[in-house]
Amino acid sequence: MDFKSSDTVGVTDTVVGPRTEDILPSSATAAVKVVIVGGFGVGKTTLVGSVSEIRPLTTEETMTQAGVGVDDTVGIERKSATTVAMDFGRISLNEELVLYLFGTPGQQRFWFLWNGLFEGALGAVVLVDTRRLEVSFDVIGRLEERGVPFVVAINTFAEAPGYPFEDLRAALDLPPYVPIVNCDARLRSSSRDVLMTLMRYLHSLAVTPEPTS
Repeated sequence: MDFKSSDTVGVTDTVVGPRTEDILPSSATAAVKVVIVGGFGVGKTTLVGSVSEIRPLTTEETMTQAGVGVDDTVGIERKSATTVAMDFGRISLNEELVLYLFGTPGQQRFWFLWNGLFEGALGAVVLVDTRRLEVSFDVIGRLEERGVPFVVAINTFAEAPGYPFEDLRAALDLPPYVPIVNCDARLRSSSRDVLMTLMRYLHSLAVTPEPTS
């Protein structure tokens, strides 16, 4: 069969350009790198995906038998995929300020990737699941060792118990000046509020630094 050039239109001539929402606004004058951290299965990928104005980059892989006995899935038995490198998204908080979001993997066996992800980061959000507070201890400890300012967001899973912030602050051994907020990582408005809390906190630190002791 003979083909004419017009027969191949749509095969070689179609060029897919970027979506309008993927293009960085021309009014943007400042960009800030923020890291979303937390233990395994606390909702980091969900938060980045819900709030990002661009198509988020994810590196989720299906969980296999190789992770049995290595990854603690108690309380999250229905989880079937996990981040193995990072999540990436972007949100414009206003016409001038853009946040680049980097979500870290939760399992300790992937924590060696944190060094690169934290380079140049201005601050962090620690996402917490009150059903498994213990998975947040080492995460917060690593941030404190690095001197990275952070806020704590309590992801409100339906079956998760609710605790007063004072009790959570004591359980997580948080200083009184570290903000704690509730969050539904599935909702863009809630996730955006968390990021705004972090930005206000970072601004306050620029005026009055944290105590060193």
